[in-house]
Amino acid sequence: MENTENICLDLIPAKANTIPLPPPLPKSAISSHLQKGWVSSESLERGYSCVSTATRDLWDGLFDEAYGADVSIHTDHGGIVYAHAYILGMASPVIKGILKQSKKSGRKRSISIRGVPPDAVKVFVRYLYSCRYEKEQMEEFVLPLLVLSHVYVVPQLKKECERQLGRDLLTLENVVDVFQLALLCDAPRLSLLCHRMILKNFKAVSSTDSWQAMQQSHPVLEKELLGSVIDEDNRQKKRVKRMNERKVYLELFEAMEALVHICRDGCRTIGPHNKDFKANQPPCKYAACKGLELLIRHFAGCKLRAPGGCTQCKRMWQLLELHSHLCADSDLCRVPLCRNFKDRTRKQGRKDEIKWKLLVKKILRTKGVARAPFFLTIDTIYV
Repeated sequence: MENTENICLDLIPAKANTIPLPPPLPKSAISSHLQKGWVSSESLERGYSCVSTATRDLWDGLFDEAYGADVSIHTDHGGIVYAHAYILGMASPVIKGILKQSKKSGRKRSISIRGVPPDAVKVFVRYLYSCRYEKEQMEEFVLPLLVLSHVYVVPQLKKECERQLGRDLLTLENVVDVFQLALLCDAPRLSLLCHRMILKNFKAVSSTDSWQAMQQSHPVLEKELLGSVIDEDNRQKKRVKRMNERKVYLELFEAMEALVHICRDGCRTIGPHNKDFKANQPPCKYAACKGLELLIRHFAGCKLRAPGGCTQCKRMWQLLELHSHLCADSDLCRVPLCRNFKDRTRKQGRKDEIKWKLLVKKILRTKGVARAPFFLTIDTIYV
C-alpha cells in the first residue's frame, strides 16, 4: 500500500498541490455583468438601491400589477393604491400597527393617507417595495415624502429626502417651508441648513410668499428668526471689528520693525548719518518703509513739530512713543528719543501706563511673536 501511495505521489506533478488563481475577468465581461443589473458601489453611494435591477423590477412589477394585494390605501380625490400587507408591515412599523388593529376589528384592511398628493403616496408605497425612486419624482414630491417617511417611520427614505434637499432641492422660495417641516419632522441637520440659508439671504427670503404665510400661521417662529438675524448681524459686526483691529495691530508692528530698520540699518535714501547709500540698492523687504520714510522726512522739516500742532507730526510722536514701550534696551537703541520716552513713561500716570501696556500686548499677541529685534514681551518690558 505504501509503495502504491508513493507511486501515485510521484505521478502527480509538484505544482498540482497548489490551486492556481483564476485569471481576471476581461473588461467586456465586467461591463456586460454590470449591464445585467448589478448596481455598482458608486450607485449605492448615490442612494438608489443595492440590489440587482432584475430584483427591483420584480418588486416594482408586484406593486404595479397589485397581484394578490390585500390592502387598499385611500388618498385624496378618491384615489386608491393597492398593496401587500406583509411588505408594508415589514417596511413601516407604524403601518404594521395600523394593519394589526384593522385585522382585530375584522374589517377589510385599509389605510387612509390624506393631506398629500395621491401621486406622492404612490411614490412612497413604491419605495417601501423596492427602495427605489425616480429623480423627477423626488424633485416634485420631496416635501410630502419627507413628511410621510417621518410619520410612518421609514428612516432610510427620510434620510434620503434630507440629503436631496441639502444638495440640490433647497431654494430661496421653499427654504421657509422646508425649515418648518424640518422642525416638525425632527430633522436637525436639515433645519440647521435652512436656518443658515435664511440668515445668509434674509432680505430675499423675507420677500417670498412662504415667509408671508409663516407670518400669519407661526408668528412665534418668525420672531425667533428675526432674533437670530439680529444676533447674526451683531456677530458679523464683531467679526469685522476684530478683523479691522487685527489689521491695525499688524500695521503697527510692521511700522515698528520698519522704524528700527531705518534708524539702525538705513533704507534706500534715509538712515543713520554715517550710512553710505549706494545708487542701486535692492528693494526693501519692509512694506511700511516707504510710507514711514515720507513721514520721517516731513517730521524732520516741519515747522509745527510740537505735539498737537501737526497731524502727521502727531502720528510720528505716537510711533516713537510706542517704540519706546516695545524697546528692550534704550542704551543700544538707535531710534531717536527712545530714552526720553522711557524716562517719560516712568512719570506717567497709572491710567496711561495701563493703556500703553494693553496696546503693546495686543500688538504682540496679534503678530504671534514673543521676541523680535528691539522687542520683548509685555512681562519682560515691565519688570
